[in-house]
Amino acid sequence: MTTVGGLDVSRETFAKLESFARLVEKWTPKINLVSKPSVPYLWERHVVDSVQLFTIAPKTGLWVDIGSGGGFPGIVISILSSEQGDSHNLTLIESDKRKGVFLRTAIRELGLTATVISDRIENVPSLQADILSARALADLTTLLGYADKHLKSDGAALFPKGENWLKEHEGAQGVWSYECEPIKSLTNPSAAVLKIKEIARV
Repeated sequence: MTTVGGLDVSRETFAKLESFARLVEKWTPKINLVSKPSVPYLWERHVVDSVQLFTIAPKTGLWVDIGSGGGFPGIVISILSSEQGDSHNLTLIESDKRKGVFLRTAIRELGLTATVISDRIENVPSLQADILSARALADLTTLLGYADKHLKSDGAALFPKGENWLKEHEGAQGVWSYECEPIKSLTNPSAAVLKIKEIARV
């Protein structure tokens, strides 16, 4: 077993994560999946950052990742889920058609089970997800609107946020009522993963 982001994974799963990282490195010069300065730190900044979401999420259910982009966290979650007998059903929403092609390629090449929807989040009918995630997509107020539409009433949203997370949290409270548990990020002690439930418009 190997530990990644506080999670013990098998050698096979670790190899899949490495293969995915190589795919991202290969495709990024063409379609900018992650910022070029972050490519040398892909593992620490993107893979581990995604793995930590899996460790704090409910253990089963429909997981919807919005604005999936380069597959963080969506593809990483799918890799981890496959180790546990597909513990989660994964749906990835990405409006950029080229990134959608990349996500489908990664799913096929890594032998994963996941669905990709190539459309704008606003256009997708309510998915009634148990878990909803978004990484580097929008401000918290906007994300809560997406969560309000796509989460089940008893579902949980997981939003990694940077050093200004508290300011975003304070701003969102003027529009939304919700229960928020900030969990310190493994990749940046000043950042947090916001675990959010009970979302309602004020």
